[in-house]
Amino acid sequence: MFNAQYFRTFITLVETGSFTRTARRLEMTQPGVSQHVRKLEQYLGRSLLERQGRRFALTEAGRRAYDYALKLFAEHEQFRHSLDDESLDSGECRLASPGSVGLMLYPFILGQQQMHTGLTVSYSFAFNHEIVSDVLTGRHDLGIVTEAVRHPEVDCEVWHQEPLCLVVPADFAGTGLADLMGIGFISYSDGVNHADVLLRRNFPDEFRSMSHFPRQGFTNEVSMVLDAVARGLGFTVVSRLVLETSPWQRQVKELSLPQPVHETLHLVTRRGSRMPRRYTRLLDAFRDHRRHERYGHGEPSMEVGAREGGGEAD
Repeated sequence: MFNAQYFRTFITLVETGSFTRTARRLEMTQPGVSQHVRKLEQYLGRSLLERQGRRFALTEAGRRAYDYALKLFAEHEQFRHSLDDESLDSGECRLASPGSVGLMLYPFILGQQQMHTGLTVSYSFAFNHEIVSDVLTGRHDLGIVTEAVRHPEVDCEVWHQEPLCLVVPADFAGTGLADLMGIGFISYSDGVNHADVLLRRNFPDEFRSMSHFPRQGFTNEVSMVLDAVARGLGFTVVSRLVLETSPWQRQVKELSLPQPVHETLHLVTRRGSRMPRRYTRLLDAFRDHRRHERYGHGEPSMEVGAREGGGEAD
């Protein structure tokens, strides 16, 4: 029969190198330690030690059993901490977001994990509909999506907003809508919707529809769309998160527009579930970090007030 205490005794024996010291540390008798090892060997059907008088060496099976035991108890501790919803610094975080968010959020969370070693992170990059589906099936505890979700089994709330940026090649000299039509549009999954709301807000007398713009290409990976722009193939509209994390940000530029428009990010959880405090801490820390980065450089403060829709104007 499996007995975790046998594995615990075996770990201690390997670490101390002595039956006597093991018995002392575990407050057992030396015969008791020997009995645990024998029981473990019987359970596994393998000799774990090569005894050499009062000394011993691990067999190959013993080395593998020791490695397994370490992993077993590490996972046990991780699981035990994950049950503590009130813990800020430990437990597993299972979440997903589109690439436009995860490009900056995932590295930020990894930094938090480095500071709080009790945290573990399972992060998935996915499209909105995939995120909602995975939250419903329990694969993720939390999803971040760029559109409001209406579903009877889902709770959806506004979390954060990021500016949308009109991005053109670095040598682009135009300023108006006609100039943008001249180079064409590079699209991605949310590209058309983002471009529509931003251009409609800033060129109300001229803009009619994104269908009037020549399509110069499409990619389903938002992190790659600025590569096409950097090569002079067209313009696009992306979240500030994408622009700031792009390796091509020096080969493109953002056109300044008079009317700011923001992408609204929403948190999605299973209805009635209680989000552990470690998630709240991570999300609040990231949002505070973004506000400091943006407003610390003179950008006017903006409060989230809308509960629905992506790409909302303020």
